[in-house]
Amino acid sequence: MSESVSAVSRAGFVAIVGRPNVGKSTLLNRLIGQKISIVSSKAQTTRHRVIGILSTDATQFVFVDTPGFQTRHRNALNRAMNRAVSTALAGVDLVFFVIEVGRFGEADRAALAVIPEEARIVLVINKIDLLPDKRLLLPFIDELRAVREFAEIVPLSAEHGRNCKELIAAAAPLLPEGEPLYGENEITDRSERFLAAEFLREKLFRLLGDELPYGVAVEIEKFEAEGDLRRIHAAVIVDRAAHKAMVIGKDGGKLKRVASEARAEMEKLFGAKVFLETWVKLRSGWADDERALKSLGYE
Repeated sequence: MSESVSAVSRAGFVAIVGRPNVGKSTLLNRLIGQKISIVSSKAQTTRHRVIGILSTDATQFVFVDTPGFQTRHRNALNRAMNRAVSTALAGVDLVFFVIEVGRFGEADRAALAVIPEEARIVLVINKIDLLPDKRLLLPFIDELRAVREFAEIVPLSAEHGRNCKELIAAAAPLLPEGEPLYGENEITDRSERFLAAEFLREKLFRLLGDELPYGVAVEIEKFEAEGDLRRIHAAVIVDRAAHKAMVIGKDGGKLKRVASEARAEMEKLFGAKVFLETWVKLRSGWADDERALKSLGYE
């Protein structure tokens, strides 16, 4: 974050789009230098639109991280996630279309097709650190040039920070001239309440088995800020009765670990002491219930 954004001459919204699990949230966190978008190895980790703000001496980027575009509309949650993608694309100034190096399949094509034809797109080829033979990169780029016109193509590694500065340098001239849209110290438009729920959900994804996370949500029932203290009461919503015991764990050990790790990240981001109380609630069919999704913050 720069000391001042008074000299900003360009500012705009940049949607980060791609199929699930290509590293969109990792890229957002890397670019702004702060974790605000949760990350795990499982698809569907990002369910909401999350804004991250990067201010430099000359430019302000307002990044919009989106859920991975869902090609199978299995339930209301999937549809809500795709609406979040479409909403993010409406009126943005630039799109970062993220793919994984060496892979460009039907799911990538479906995500690319959602981006309006008139949009300016920077193709971000992520995970180049995993490419065993670097000589394969140029032929892969040539193949992609034939798919659609891209304003820029930038290979990088979001996880390791390789070429991320080059991405910002390439994208900056593509933003419109204008004054900053947010204050110099702002890094997101999301509230601490929202971020608390997301950090808790991330730990559930990371620490529980493959079957469970897609039937799990988090609802913050009480959030109180008292100076340098945050009092948070959070309910973990599960879809099946059998999942309740899985989340709680033996003698409550699993839920305690989830809460402890989430609390540590909240304290780091909020710069405050966090008192976090968690419990588990059964709400069958929540992922296919429009009213339940709305109450959990899904648009």
